[in-house]
Amino acid sequence: MAFVLPHALHGSGPHKVIAVHGWFADRSAYDPLLPDLDRDAFQYAVVDLRGYGEAKDAAGAYTTAEGAADVLALADRLGWERFSVVGHSMGGSVAQRVLAAAPHRVRRLVGVSPVPASGLPMPPDQWELFAGADRTPLHRRIILDTTTGGRRPAAWLDRMVRRSLACSEAKAFRAWLDSWAKEGFQAEIEGLRVPALVVTGALDPALSAELARQTWLRWYADSVLVELPAAGHYAMDETPLELIRVVEDFLRADGDAEPAVAG
Repeated sequence: MAFVLPHALHGSGPHKVIAVHGWFADRSAYDPLLPDLDRDAFQYAVVDLRGYGEAKDAAGAYTTAEGAADVLALADRLGWERFSVVGHSMGGSVAQRVLAAAPHRVRRLVGVSPVPASGLPMPPDQWELFAGADRTPLHRRIILDTTTGGRRPAAWLDRMVRRSLACSEAKAFRAWLDSWAKEGFQAEIEGLRVPALVVTGALDPALSAELARQTWLRWYADSVLVELPAAGHYAMDETPLELIRVVEDFLRADGDAEPAVAG
């Protein structure tokens, strides 16, 4: 029997949206947004990637390409021929892989502090920090603190570390890093004319607005950047209402858009 991404459906609207979490969390990353989503306009499928949440014990390659294939298989199972994709951080890379694999099926693309399709090269000391985060909780805490500008309460940082450890399988967590950081596929998405939104946080030094300008805005012909001034890398936790407004306004601007085609 084919693997089915664990997921939860929210809303009953005609515009279908699949939301993909990042490296540090399962689908509970989106929990702060759920009470205030527009459930009449949209129906969201919020998923757990392999190695996370209800798929924590699922075998796999733990790559962004595999994640995209799983998303498309779920869309098939749900009967969603066309849908929008939202991805946070690593999930932003998965979302772009979905577009690369099936551009005719993606209505709108949203990246929230997304990893670029080029991957994310790191200097040796930063790589050591990230590569050791599978087995060293302090590494996860340092990453969380750094990517939110050193502004967040200690108790929140500690809670985020606990959630990350509880919802991810260590070997999968480490394997995902190699995929999202080291695999580049921008040649597969450059010139696709899908409407694309990239949301960044002003307090995030890693996946910044400037990086988005150098990558996302250059590759997607129909793209827009919004920087949230009070957010770091985790806008779902830090500024949930602002994030909902920006994302849903962008999604709502789509009527029955034509499928993405190369420009």
